Amino acid sequence: MEIAKLTRVRLRDVWRHEAHNFTTWLENNIDLLNECLPIDLDPDTVKREESAGAFSVDLVAEDSNGNTVIIENQLEKSNHDHLGKVLTYLSSLDAKTAIWIVSDPRPEHVGAVTWLNDSNLADFYLLKIEAVQIGDSAVAPIFTLIVGPSDAEEEVQSVRKAISERGQARKDLFGKFIEAADKHVDIYTGRTPPVGGYLDSQSGYAGIKYVFVVRQNITRVMLLIERGREWVEWNDVVFRKLLEHKEEIESTFGHELQWDEKEANISRMLIFTLNNGGWKKPDTWTKVTETTVSAMLKLRKAVDPFLESATKFADQHAPKDSPTDEDNDD
Repeated sequence: MEIAKLTRVRLRDVWRHEAHNFTTWLENNIDLLNECLPIDLDPDTVKREESAGAFSVDLVAEDSNGNTVIIENQLEKSNHDHLGKVLTYLSSLDAKTAIWIVSDPRPEHVGAVTWLNDSNLADFYLLKIEAVQIGDSAVAPIFTLIVGPSDAEEEVQSVRKAISERGQARKDLFGKFIEAADKHVDIYTGRTPPVGGYLDSQSGYAGIKYVFVVRQNITRVMLLIERGREWVEWNDVVFRKLLEHKEEIESTFGHELQWDEKEANISRMLIFTLNNGGWKKPDTWTKVTETTVSAMLKLRKAVDPFLESATKFADQHAPKDSPTDEDNDD
């Protein structure tokens, strides 16, 4: 048996820009953060750059009880400036929980977070983020809980069990989606169902994917336009060209779509939500599978005819952006 060496990768080599790259990645992978916390953040509530006075908090979300949670990211050693911002965000947004993610937690800040938890003013979690790789494998993130409320570790184990059960349910439901879709298209053939909340497939155009989304009580089908942070204008131009054909697309699809163009997001999306059920109730899965896969096939049929002209236009009129290497502290 060959034994490979696990190596750590410099965070800035994985996420070049803290706000543009890491925060965007975390927004779309909040389930990974849930795995090391005794709280369950709702992926549908995650928002970026929420205003708090003169500053903007990196991410704001809600836990399963609807309480506000703020998340501050720092791809470097913890410092007093970011600690002060976290406290400001807690107060300004009336949050019940703060999550501070750093690459290197200094002892004085570990002590400060411990003191804050003892004060019972809010639940405060300090996490360490690392990136690792085995040989030439894809880079994997590792979150480590450094300090949290006194009962955090016991609660983490309970939440991890619930997350594992949820992941298995989603994997099983996605498996049914793949099986049903394979009767009509071959784009999912051989795919391994994911345990996360998303199953994507290529559209044939760089930066554009069709995505199944599974939540507790709903499912969604989406067209995701996200070529990357350096292609923000390109993403928007493709979206605008499709929007010119809104009436035709929705007529073919058979329903109105949600045309998502939040300025804070680098991505653009066309979304249709189905309320027939989600991963939580297996007795609804037959109906959920039928309606969700049917909606995806209709979405592809409605949008595909316009993708070539939209992407060609964007290639000609939307040059690649050039973000800076370093972050703006705000």
